[in-house]
Amino acid sequence: MSRDVCIIHTWPCTYYAELEKRWVPGRLSLLPLALRFVADNTGEILAGFPLSSIAEIKKEASHFVFSSLTILEKGGAKHWFSSLRPSRNVVFSVIEHFWRELLLSQPGAEAGAPTPRSRGEELTALMAGSQRRLEDTARVLHHQGQQLDGVMRGLDKMESDLEVADRLLTELESPSWWPFSSKLWKTPPETKPREGALAASCEPFGKEGIVTKIPAIISQRTESRVRPGRLTVLVSGLEIHDSDSSLMHRFEREDVDDIKVYSPYEISIRQRFIGKPDVAYRVISAKLPEVIPILEMQFSKKIELLEDASMLRSMKASPAAEKSTSVWHAASGLMGYTVHREPPSGDQEGRPPQLQMSQPLFSEGEAKELAQILRRMKGLALGAETELERQDEALDGMATAVDRATLTIDKHNRRMRKLM
Repeated sequence: MSRDVCIIHTWPCTYYAELEKRWVPGRLSLLPLALRFVADNTGEILAGFPLSSIAEIKKEASHFVFSSLTILEKGGAKHWFSSLRPSRNVVFSVIEHFWRELLLSQPGAEAGAPTPRSRGEELTALMAGSQRRLEDTARVLHHQGQQLDGVMRGLDKMESDLEVADRLLTELESPSWWPFSSKLWKTPPETKPREGALAASCEPFGKEGIVTKIPAIISQRTESRVRPGRLTVLVSGLEIHDSDSSLMHRFEREDVDDIKVYSPYEISIRQRFIGKPDVAYRVISAKLPEVIPILEMQFSKKIELLEDASMLRSMKASPAAEKSTSVWHAASGLMGYTVHREPPSGDQEGRPPQLQMSQPLFSEGEAKELAQILRRMKGLALGAETELERQDEALDGMATAVDRATLTIDKHNRRMRKLM
């Protein structure tokens, strides 16, 4: 689905029509790259302009009484919006966030239309994005492997404790006159974790295990109060920070009850409690489309795509096909930089065929950068494959250990019932 069709948010408001000299009720819609106002009565689009054409966003008062939001375009046109619901501050914060993020992502927008990128630059950016996704996946796999190692250490400790219980039960079952009963008690050797597992568990995982962090607009419980902040995705959970980098709330991975995706740019995170109100935060960000795939991988059973967010699936399917096609066409240029052109039939006699060099599709620097990215991606993919194989073996050993512990516990329970 096209990004221009996706509506991030819509607010009821009134728009001042300069020609008619009156306020028109309608709805102001924020799109990923534009703003649009549609009148309620006629359904006509009275105002529509790209975010890149905005020169200034201000809070003002119309006729010194009504609070309004004004947007000044670079061409000099000024748009007035009033009666904004739920509040002017909310609309201002959200629009300003997307406007600033667009300017940061496209530095050339301030000087005019951005220069078109070459096919090599597009392919390099696409491959760099794929590399970042692969790195995020490798981080999550590494943390998952650490958790499995911790479970295995817990099972080893449980098996050691069950051996101690077996010796105690054997001593209790022995008659009081049996002279060797005291020799049954032995201090079990301490199970030392494997050096590799210990090193893996003690190894710092990035900076506090951070997968990614994005600027966002944060609201809690009610949409009428919002504040700029930051969403941080950790391998062990999620963190909400305010604009001063102060921690507002930390969601541990197992404490998150549900994540609802309202659109590619808006989600809510909730943690339920018994006997007290739930903790829920609503997050709006221009960078959320990059984070939602990571959340789907970490919270696959807790994330829910609502009706308005169903476009995410189509965005994953159709653009993926388009990108793969563009990558294939771009990569096909690497097969050769020269083409043979047959001379006209009249010039074939007495003239040798000539080779005409076509314009290179990739520069030498872009080709080297692509080769480096591909090498790194190959190494990450091989490392992920090795880690997955190790985790599969660990899961098999874990299943065997759990079955063995279950049988031992049942056996000890029967022996204890006989003693009582």
